[in-house]
Amino acid sequence: MKTQVCIIGGGPSGLLLSQLLHLRGIDTILLERHSREYVLSRIRAGVLEHGFAELMREAQCGERMDREGEIHEGFYIAHDGRLDRIDLHKYSGGNSVMVYGQTELTRDLYEARERMKGNVIHNVEDVHLNDIATDAPYVTYRDGDRIIRIDCDYIVGADGFHGVSRKAIPKDVLREYERIYPFGWLGVLSRTKPVSPELIYAKHERGFALCSLRSQVLSRYYIQVPLEDSVEDWSDDAFWAELKRRLPAETAERLITGPAIEKSIAPLRSFVAEPMRYGRLFLAGDAAHIVPPTGARGLNSAASDIYYLYHGLVDHYQSGNDAKLDGYSDKALARVWKAQRFSWWMTTLLHRFPANSSYEDKLQDTDLQYLFSSELAQGSLAENYVGLPF
Repeated sequence: MKTQVCIIGGGPSGLLLSQLLHLRGIDTILLERHSREYVLSRIRAGVLEHGFAELMREAQCGERMDREGEIHEGFYIAHDGRLDRIDLHKYSGGNSVMVYGQTELTRDLYEARERMKGNVIHNVEDVHLNDIATDAPYVTYRDGDRIIRIDCDYIVGADGFHGVSRKAIPKDVLREYERIYPFGWLGVLSRTKPVSPELIYAKHERGFALCSLRSQVLSRYYIQVPLEDSVEDWSDDAFWAELKRRLPAETAERLITGPAIEKSIAPLRSFVAEPMRYGRLFLAGDAAHIVPPTGARGLNSAASDIYYLYHGLVDHYQSGNDAKLDGYSDKALARVWKAQRFSWWMTTLLHRFPANSSYEDKLQDTDLQYLFSSELAQGSLAENYVGLPF
């Protein structure tokens, strides 16, 4: 087989890039090691910055998002028994975020690729990237007993943290930066009315909590738990009781509980790999960088990677201009590190760190007090939360 761009990874990043390039006449083949059903079963983020929403519209995949998604112009921070609101619309120059589940977004992208007869190949095994430092790279994968070869101009690795793409960059070239946090998030999905029309981030002496939503009948809640905890340690009743302890009394009284339809624990990690380009290989999304979910930057960071790659590849194929492709790694990383800083700051601001000294706890409290005493500080938070310009 032969194509212009071989994309490894069938999550939202790879699908979005494939769709955008297709609309500009650029041929792609997308490889995904899991089934479509498996990809759509993963429960992920649901807050989209305005730039991501615009990319979905440009990809002709935004109709259901605009119909069923919710525009949020603010969110709450619960602390010291009360709720304070961050007005995103006011402090970001009129911007907002879209609440729309990643599962639904991925479903929309799959359906668009299907309508346009995009070449998406599932259940591939033993993917290998070859000759990526030359002008003639190719990808191989196994289909049963057969080895399939795809010759291409470029390879985009959008196959996540555990994928093969980043590992194809020589170790003496690749630099990795990482921080592992000393806690995880226990998340529950329930078919209940959300406790609040906008998200609530809760800072509490017992640990962080988040009240989120996928729709007005589907709620997503999280609590900070020790890394050694397992899902089996937490019955539904125990989860709801602990969540209520971490919310202001009035909010806890309004909370509607119900059976968990999904329950999982996610460790928190900050990670960046540099460079994001090596030869004819480009990394995008979780293959190159991961943030803790506190600031809703994960999927949104991937969107800027896709934006830069999309425009760079269009310039290459339509005008022979490689300036954007040549500058991809530096430009993408500049925005990635800003997302890293914001996610680290939000995580540090709102979580309970077991090893903190009383001095560090006081600084954490003071940081939150300063936030609500300064419109400039709230403006900085809002600017980052709705998404910095691409």
